[in-house]
Amino acid sequence: MKSSLTEFILTGAGFGLGIVFSVIFFKRKTWPIAFGSGMGLGMAYSNCQHDFQSPYLLHGKFVKEQ
Repeated sequence: MKSSLTEFILTGAGFGLGIVFSVIFFKRKTWPIAFGSGMGLGMAYSNCQHDFQSPYLLHGKFVKEQ
């Protein structure tokens, strides 16, 4: 569930930034939209792959026993 949500958010953010860059900087070309969407999808895939490869990794501190 978390991976699909991350994929949706990052792809949507890349798509949105692609539209903004396309309109402002690149005179309404379509390649910034595809590039931004691809970057978002790639980052989401990388995050999901990391989550699935290390599911038991805990981030925390060691507590000294007394």
